[in-house]
Amino acid sequence: MGHSRWSDAAYQARQWQRRLNNQTAFTYDQDVRTSGVMRVHDLMNPYGKTRESRDSLEHPESLAIAVIFDVTGSMGTVPRVLQTKLGALMRLLIQHGYVEHPQILFGAVGDAHCDDVPIQIGQFESGLEMDDDLGRIVLEGGGGGQVHESYELALYFFARHTSIDCYERRGRKGYLFTIGDEKPYPNVLRSQVRTHFGDCLEANIPVEQIIAEVRQRYEYFHIIPTNTSHGDSADVQQRWRDLIGERALLLNDETAVCETIALTIGLCEGIVSDLAAGVADMVQAGYDAGAATNASVALTRYAATQAPLARSVVGLPPASVAGDDGRL
Repeated sequence: MGHSRWSDAAYQARQWQRRLNNQTAFTYDQDVRTSGVMRVHDLMNPYGKTRESRDSLEHPESLAIAVIFDVTGSMGTVPRVLQTKLGALMRLLIQHGYVEHPQILFGAVGDAHCDDVPIQIGQFESGLEMDDDLGRIVLEGGGGGQVHESYELALYFFARHTSIDCYERRGRKGYLFTIGDEKPYPNVLRSQVRTHFGDCLEANIPVEQIIAEVRQRYEYFHIIPTNTSHGDSADVQQRWRDLIGERALLLNDETAVCETIALTIGLCEGIVSDLAAGVADMVQAGYDAGAATNASVALTRYAATQAPLARSVVGLPPASVAGDDGRL
C-alpha cells in the first residue's frame, strides 16, 4: 500500500465540504451507532492480515509510521483531534524535510476482555487514504475499568503482521506510536491472538517480549495524556517507564498528540536540532504555538537523555535480523 501522493489542497477541500454539510469525518462510527451493530470495518479488521509499507516509483524510500489510539473513555476524542490536524502533520513531515516519503497507518485499541471492537488496524498510506482509514475507526468508548487496555495486542500485530521496506530493504526502522492513559495487560493471550488475528500460539507472550520484538523493527513510543482519566496515575506512568523508559512521553494536553508525533520524528531523524527549533517549525506549518510547546515539554526528558537515532539499525543486516528471534 502507500503508492498515492498526499495533496494538501484535496484534504483541505474535503474538510471544507464536511464543515459545509455539517458532516463528521468518522462516518463509520456514526453508521454503527445508528444501526446498533458494533463491528469492526472490513478494511480495519486485522484477522489473517499483514499490513505492508512498500517502496514504489513515487516513494522510493518509504518510511512506515503507525499511530494507534486508545479509543476507550475520554481517549476517544484524540483521533477526532488528530484528524483535524492531519494536513498540518503532512505539511511538517514533507515540506520541512522531516520525512520525504512517509507512509502512515492509523488504528485503534480497546479492551479485548470486554469490548466489541478491541483492535482495528488500517493500511500504511501516503495519500488521502489515511484520512479514509481514520473515518473507518469505531470510537467504541468502552473499556473494562481495570486500568488496563489491550495495547499488547496492537504490539503483537506490529511485531508479527507487518512488512515494511524501510527496514527490510534498508535496515531503517519505522515508527510506532501508541496513545493511551492506562497500562497494557501483562501478557499477549494466546486465546485473544487466535480470536483477533487467527494465529495459533503455543503459549502466552509476556508484554516485555513482544515490546522487544517490536523494537527490532520500529522506534516505539507510548504517549500518555496526563489530564485524562488515568493519565496522571503514578502507577500507570511507572509501568510504561519500566517497559520503555523515557520513550513513555507524558503529555499534559491530549489535543497536542499530533504535534508530539511530528516533533518526535523530527528529533529522531536528526532534522530538528533542538526542541525550540522543532516548535518553530510546527508554528510555521500552521500548528498552535501552545500545543507545540506542550509537545516539546513532553519530549524534554527523552531529548535530554537520548542522542538522535541512527537512520539505520546497527548490527546484523535485515535478512539476518528477521531470522530466529525466539518467537513462540
